[in-house]
Amino acid sequence: MIYFVIALIVLLLDRASKWVIVNQMALRETRSVIGDFFQITSHRNTGAAFSMFEGGRWFFVSITIVVLTGIVWYLLRMIRSKKTLMCWALALLLGGALGNFIDRVLYGEVVDFLQFNFVFDLFGKHIDYTFPIFNVADSGIVIGVGLVFLDTLIEWRMEKRGNANESQGTQG
Repeated sequence: MIYFVIALIVLLLDRASKWVIVNQMALRETRSVIGDFFQITSHRNTGAAFSMFEGGRWFFVSITIVVLTGIVWYLLRMIRSKKTLMCWALALLLGGALGNFIDRVLYGEVVDFLQFNFVFDLFGKHIDYTFPIFNVADSGIVIGVGLVFLDTLIEWRMEKRGNANESQGTQG
C-alpha cells in the first residue's frame, strides 16, 4: 500500500501547487525564484508533453485511462514480486499521470508553471535556451520513467552476470 500512498502524495503536491498558481497568479504572469534561471510562470497546455499535439483533449483523456489502468495492474504485479525500484517508478508515474489527467478532464488543459532558462557561452557561441514549462506531475512522470530505465538496466546487468556465471560453471 505504501506505493499508492506515494502516488497520492505526488498527486496532492501537484494539485496543491496548481491550485496556488491558478488562484494567485494571472495567466502568463512570471515571478522570479532564482534570477532569470528559475521562474514560476503561469501557463496552460492543451497538448501532451512540452505542448506537443495541442488540442487533443479527449484523445489524451482516453489514452491516459488505458495507461493508468496498465500502471495500476503492473504496480500490483511488481508489489507481489517485491521489485522495490520498479514500484517506486510506477508510483511516481501513477501520481503524475493522475495529476495531469484531472486537469485535462476538468479544464481541458494542464496547468504548468516551472520554468528554467539556460544562458551561457559554449565554445564561443552564446546559448539562450528556455526549457518547456512543466509542473509537479510532469516531474513525477519524468523521474518515474528514469527509474524504469534504471531498473531495466539493473535487471539486464544482473541477468547478463547470471548468464556469464552459468556459462563459466558449465565449462569447468
